[in-house]
Amino acid sequence: MTQPATPPPPRITARCHPALEPLLPKPVPARQALPDWLRAMPAETPATSLAGAEVRTLKHCPPILDALSLGLMIPLAADLHIEKGEVSWDWDLPPLPDTLISRAPIGLHVPEQASGVPWHLAHNAILKFMNFWTLEAPPGWSLLFTHPLNREDLPFRTLSGLVDCDLFRDGYVHFPALWTDKDFSGTLPAGTPVAQVIPLPRTTPDLTTVPMAEAEIAANRKMQEALGEEPGTYRKNFRH
Repeated sequence: MTQPATPPPPRITARCHPALEPLLPKPVPARQALPDWLRAMPAETPATSLAGAEVRTLKHCPPILDALSLGLMIPLAADLHIEKGEVSWDWDLPPLPDTLISRAPIGLHVPEQASGVPWHLAHNAILKFMNFWTLEAPPGWSLLFTHPLNREDLPFRTLSGLVDCDLFRDGYVHFPALWTDKDFSGTLPAGTPVAQVIPLPRTTPDLTTVPMAEAEIAANRKMQEALGEEPGTYRKNFRH
């Protein structure tokens, strides 16, 4: 019996003003923007807490790797220079009289706009990364914009937001972010990932909570034994 064909993945279309196209870093699949620290991480390393026994590192954890690779990554548009809490840039955009897009790569929110929210602000403002790409999602799909997953090495934390980009296809989605590293001094280079984009169908599954049946308890036990006895069980058998 012939298996049904796998439907093509939903396509997201990113557009920018034609005058900016040669100047902007382009959005990329997140799998193409994996962090340098992951590439440099050994597959195994001795653990001092286990008398030097070799243990597998995060490179052996498919759920973390899949999260890092999920969706798209929006890059920082221009180099940002940070010194003593002040941000500057050297980025000369051409005049664009036919659009209202900002000519600055960042904006600011005053702290009062987050009154009552328990966020730590390293500086007296909330940074906003300006996005120069519109994003069109397929019909019935929304886009979750969030901090690049598992990227605690970045000196900021992008706030999460969900946008119906099948409808809001002609607008720009910008990214408010908390600057979390008060001691950071230097340049945040153009191309730094500032937001991960995860497509989500607008229909949310219903939830049912039930106790396990006897057969499900046995299946659960069998699964736990396999995961503990054979390295790579999840990756080999339960991952697309």
